Amino acid sequence: MNNKFLILITALIFMFTMIAYFILNPSYQRSLEAKYYFETGSYKEAYLIASEAFSMDVYNRMASTIMAQSKTSLKYVKYNDTAKSYMKKINTIANKDAISDADKAKIKIMCEIMIDSYIKLAPSVITDKDLVQETKNYYKNFEKLLEKVTQ
Repeated sequence: MNNKFLILITALIFMFTMIAYFILNPSYQRSLEAKYYFETGSYKEAYLIASEAFSMDVYNRMASTIMAQSKTSLKYVKYNDTAKSYMKKINTIANKDAISDADKAKIKIMCEIMIDSYIKLAPSVITDKDLVQETKNYYKNFEKLLEKVTQ
């Protein structure tokens, strides 16, 4: 009975020490802040703070993971922003009375750029599902547009 109590006390002291280290270590404090920004969708801020935390402690796996995940999410955000811009340009062209061959070529190039860019993206397990779905929807729209323009 005495041994079990000693083991329990030792385990509790060890856990308390680890929790205190995690809470009081500036690198892990910054990592927790980066995690908050990542979870709220502020990927650029999360990346910057996680980079700072990682530079404080290169063994901080939490900071390393958040940096990698933020970088991946930023690629998706950039894709979606570019897709919105291209869709706006394509809609402007489509609203003309007659679409010239040059305009069709512009649309074709924009579609090909976005399709090629999508293929290079690779989501991770924790990439925001809505962000991935939005990107996938843009990709499908560009595929359809490319098919219509090349007919």
